Amino acid sequence: MRYVSTRGQAPILNFSNTLLAGLAQDGGLYIPETWPQISADDLRKMRGLSYPELAAKIVHLFTGNEIPEAVLLDLCQKSYAGFNHKAIVPLIQLDHNLFVQELFHGPTLAFKDMAMQLLGHLFDYVLSQRGEKITIVGATSGDTGSAAIEAFKGSSNLTVTILHPYGRTSEVQRRQMTTVLEPNINNIAVEGSFDDCQDLVKAMFADAPFRDAVQLSAVNSINWGRIAAQVPYYIYAALLLGAPDREVSFTVPTGNFGNILAAWTARKIGVPINLLCVGSNHNDILTRFLLNNDMSIQGVRPSLSPSMDIQISSNFERLLFELLDRDADQCRQTMQDFRQNKKMDIPANIWNKATENFKGMALSDQETEKVIQQYYKESAYLADPHTAIGIATAQKYRNKDIPMVTVATAHPAKFPDAIKQATGITPALPLTLSDLYDRKESYQVLPANLKKIEDSVRATIRKNNF
Repeated sequence: MRYVSTRGQAPILNFSNTLLAGLAQDGGLYIPETWPQISADDLRKMRGLSYPELAAKIVHLFTGNEIPEAVLLDLCQKSYAGFNHKAIVPLIQLDHNLFVQELFHGPTLAFKDMAMQLLGHLFDYVLSQRGEKITIVGATSGDTGSAAIEAFKGSSNLTVTILHPYGRTSEVQRRQMTTVLEPNINNIAVEGSFDDCQDLVKAMFADAPFRDAVQLSAVNSINWGRIAAQVPYYIYAALLLGAPDREVSFTVPTGNFGNILAAWTARKIGVPINLLCVGSNHNDILTRFLLNNDMSIQGVRPSLSPSMDIQISSNFERLLFELLDRDADQCRQTMQDFRQNKKMDIPANIWNKATENFKGMALSDQETEKVIQQYYKESAYLADPHTAIGIATAQKYRNKDIPMVTVATAHPAKFPDAIKQATGITPALPLTLSDLYDRKESYQVLPANLKKIEDSVRATIRKNNF
């Protein structure tokens, strides 16, 4: 397998180099040079596999022969061994042909664990094979950071610096990051929004001397490894609901577009997926695009669903590259104009292509609370604010003849205030996190200043004697 940049001016890489590079040198995102394909017979043969077995087969499509499938199976089994549900990604039925797939049974209670736990093992495997050490930097709107920290803490092959927007995550989300005290972990609360954090990460990659000096890598969903590791749970759900002999649709509460891009990837490689629906909060740039061809930045406002408090959805660039028939020059120019003008001009024919299979819906905080309340009352199901938005979107677009699955992206206990406001109950954290509020925190508060952030990254590297 080889990978190309969406902007066409970076070297073509194999999977391992793509994994370690994260962001392409030209500022683009890596994507497979050609898409692997799964036949209907292949899918039927996968029906009886456990989740780790299925994950190994699907991820192997994207690693090629660089990592033997037997090694991948071992890594997948290790990655999901600590999840607190034997099914790992269980399906829950809410109504006729309306399902929730719970992706929050990992160590940090969010869907990010599904990819990040595997990435931790993949990074260690590749780095050990090469005898190399790297520096990981990432931005988080809430869940990616804690999942990355949990996956990479204590590693002797790398350091991790995570940027989160100061005061704009839930307390549970913040504490899951800042109470991990291993010396290779560095937490920074940035005085700004998630988009500021994401811009700082991209600026570090654009700073070639710094990037090369610290051997920079990324584990945000700009890293193709993250997308590849998220594809399997969509295929697992589709198989349980009758694929390849029956279509299925998915609804994804979406901020950075990575999770739903993984669903789109499953469709691209041969899974019969009918609709892909985007659920947004009042930071609704993706929904505005899908409904009205309005991809304009309007500023980020805090919400009950902070992981979606985003206006620049990085992974949309990968879809745009495909919609433009892989015209890297046009993709690069479109993205550069978007950053400069804060508006993306998409020709009508391209927008029509996007809306053939993607739909969108946005909910206010008040509407989100009502959905949480409704499904707790009617189906005894407690949904976190992100999942609630997904369920409402699924309800709007579902076809009663085609199963619709909403991916539940976080445990309700990660957002206790919102749940209590909607239902009157406070969801308990699992026993593994029951002492979270008593743990010591360690993090810095820094301005959105590139030099100060880079100095902090260097200090962490020195502390670990890399």
